[in-house]
Amino acid sequence: MKIHIQKYFYGDFGGEEKGDSNDSSVFQNPLSGGRGVESPWPLWEVFIRSKQGLDHKHAGSLHAADAAMAIENARDVYTRRQEGVSLWVVESKHIHASNPDDAAAMYEPANDKVYRHPTFYEIPDEVGHM
Repeated sequence: MKIHIQKYFYGDFGGEEKGDSNDSSVFQNPLSGGRGVESPWPLWEVFIRSKQGLDHKHAGSLHAADAAMAIENARDVYTRRQEGVSLWVVESKHIHASNPDDAAAMYEPANDKVYRHPTFYEIPDEVGHM
């Protein structure tokens, strides 16, 4: 009698192997020699706000079944040393970005609005922190 034992790692679900490592749904197991395995769970982007910061910064990505699981996994993976006070998780398919090649055309209209650049205002001495 021969018994086959297969050990799975987090995110490695034994699906069909794929050779395209650029696909975001392909999990790259570092112990499997670079072979990708299709993940049945969606990809989530993780953002963390540090204790001294006011903004959330992108910390990384993970696969999870839903938002609650993504927050729990993000807490375990990205805040092990209690460096964050707030977590955001966003499903990757809901993030839309502008094209960096179109930056000149996108941001050019702001250049003709001089009132948005407060270089000519006199700031009184009583006003601090500006």
